[in-house]
Amino acid sequence: MTAAIVRDTLQLAKDLIARRSVTPNDAGCQELIATRLAAAGFACETIRCGEVSNLWARRGRVPPLLCFAGHTDVVPPGPLDQWLSDPFLPTTRDGRLYGRGAADMKSSIASFVTAAEAFARERPGHTGSIALLITSDEEGPSVDGTARVVDKLRQRGELIDYCIVGEPSSVEALGDSIKNGRRGSLSGRLTVRGVQGHIAYPHLARNPIHLVAPALAELVATRWDEGDEHFPPTSWQVSNVHGGTGANNVIPDSIEIEFNFRFCAKSSEQSLKQRLEDVLRRYKLDYDIRWSLSGQPFVTRSGELVDVVKRVVFEHTGRTPQLSTAGGTSDGRFIAQICPQIVELGPVNASIHKLNENIELAALEQLPRIYIDVLRALLP
Repeated sequence: MTAAIVRDTLQLAKDLIARRSVTPNDAGCQELIATRLAAAGFACETIRCGEVSNLWARRGRVPPLLCFAGHTDVVPPGPLDQWLSDPFLPTTRDGRLYGRGAADMKSSIASFVTAAEAFARERPGHTGSIALLITSDEEGPSVDGTARVVDKLRQRGELIDYCIVGEPSSVEALGDSIKNGRRGSLSGRLTVRGVQGHIAYPHLARNPIHLVAPALAELVATRWDEGDEHFPPTSWQVSNVHGGTGANNVIPDSIEIEFNFRFCAKSSEQSLKQRLEDVLRRYKLDYDIRWSLSGQPFVTRSGELVDVVKRVVFEHTGRTPQLSTAGGTSDGRFIAQICPQIVELGPVNASIHKLNENIELAALEQLPRIYIDVLRALLP
C-alpha cells in the first residue's frame, strides 16, 4: 500500500497543480476530489457562495469527527518569464515538484485524499467519521469560503472534534514545526480631518498630518500586552498612509491611515478599539474609523490531537515538532468556532507565494503516511 499511495499522491498533486485555480476560481479541483471521495464512501456536498466553491465531504455519521481542511485556490503566479517552468505545468526536477500551489497547498490536499481513501479501504468499519472541508476562498477575501461552511455546519449541529489544516507549517524540514493556534487580526482605516489651505499660509489651515503625528508616535510606542505562553505580545502596525492632493503647495484636508493589530488572547477586540480611540480623543482629533475583524485568536493546548500529531511526525521524520502560533491567519480561525482541537501540518513554507514554488518529493512521500497514521491513532 505504501508505494501505491506515494505514486497516487504525486499524480493527484500534479493533476491539481495543472488546474489554473487562481482565487476564487476552483477550476475543477473540487470536482476531481469529490469524484474520488464519493467512490471511497464519502457523502459529498458542494456549497457555492457567489464565485466561491466549497466542498464538504464526510464519511460516517458518528463522533469523533476528524476533519482535514484546505484550499484549492492559489495566488496569481506573477511574471511567467521568471518561472523556470510553467507554473501550471507541474514539473519534477532535482528532487522537487514545482508549480503554483505545490506547497500552498495542493500537495497537502492530495495527501488528505489518498490517506482518506487508503484508510477507508483498510478499515471500512472504522470508528468515528472523516471529513474534508475544501474551499476556493482562502487566498482571497475569505468571506464566502470556510466561514460560510462553518456557519452551515453550526446551524445543523454538525461539530468537529479534531481538525488538521494542511497549510505549509514547516520551516526548514517537514514536521519541524506545527501550528497549534493563530493570533487574532483586527484592522482599521482611520481618517483624520483638518482644513485645506495654501502651504504658505498655515495659520489659515489645519494640517491633519501634523495633527495625527503625535498620536501615531504614542500608538507605535504603546505596549498593548505582554503576550502569554502561546502568543507573543500584541503588535500594532501601520500598513498604508494616504494624504495630500498631489500638489506640493497645498495642505490637505484629510489623511487616511490603514493599520492592523495582530493580537493574542490577553487583549480583546473591544479593549484594543477602546485603547486606540482613547489616544485619538486625548489629542482632540476629528476622526472616524472603519474597523474590520478578520479573526479571533485561537490555540490548541497540548492534548490528544497535538500529542498524536507530534508522535506520528517523529515516527516518520525523526523530528519533534515545535508548537508555533506565528505567522498570519488561516482558515483555522473559522473552524475554531466548531472545533476545540486544531493543528496545521504541512510542507515547508519557504517557497509559498513566490516564483518557482515547490515541495520536496521526499516530503510529498511522507505527508500521506503521516496523515493516515493520525487517522489510525484517532479513529481506531
